[in-house]
Amino acid sequence: MYSSITEDMYLCCVINLAIKKADYSDVDLIYSLAEKIWKVHYPDIITMDQIDYMLKMMYSKEALKLQMDEGQHFLLAFNNQIPVGYISYSIKESGDYFLHKFYVDTEKHRNGIGSEFFNQVFSGFEDLKTIRLTVNRKNYKAINFYFKQGFIIEEVKDFDIGNNYEMNDFIMLYKRN
Repeated sequence: MYSSITEDMYLCCVINLAIKKADYSDVDLIYSLAEKIWKVHYPDIITMDQIDYMLKMMYSKEALKLQMDEGQHFLLAFNNQIPVGYISYSIKESGDYFLHKFYVDTEKHRNGIGSEFFNQVFSGFEDLKTIRLTVNRKNYKAINFYFKQGFIIEEVKDFDIGNNYEMNDFIMLYKRN
C-alpha cells in the first residue's frame, strides 16, 4: 500500500535556486549569512568565543575582500530571491579545486538546497578532477552531507588558527570519475 505524498515531502523536492557570483558589494551579505549560520550551527561544536574570533578573522570586510583578491571565488545562493547560502572555492591547479566555505542557512537544511547548490556549482566545471575541503571532525551533519556528495576522508589534521584556538579537521576529497 502506498502512502500519500505529504506537503513537506513535496516542498523538499521543489527548489527554486539562483546562484550569483559575489563581489566586493556582497561582503556585508556574506558576513550576515555567516554570522546567522555560525551562531546557530557551531555552538555544539566550538565555543562562542571561538565562533566570534573566527567570524572576525574570516568574514570581516577586509578579510573577505582579501580572500577575493587572492583568487577565492564566492557564489551566493538565493531560494525564491532570499539569500540562503554561499560557497567559496579556489583553483589549485587545472582540475583541482579547494572548497573553502560552503554554508546553507540552517533553517533551510534538509530541503535539498545544499545538494542543488553544490551540483549547480561544480557540475559545470568540465576540467574538474578533484575537490578538497576541511571540515571540523565534530561537524557530523556536514561530514554526512559530504559523504552523500561522494567525498571520502583523505586525512586527519589539526590547524593552529591563532588566539590559542585549534581546528581539528578532516581533509575530505572528491574525485570525479
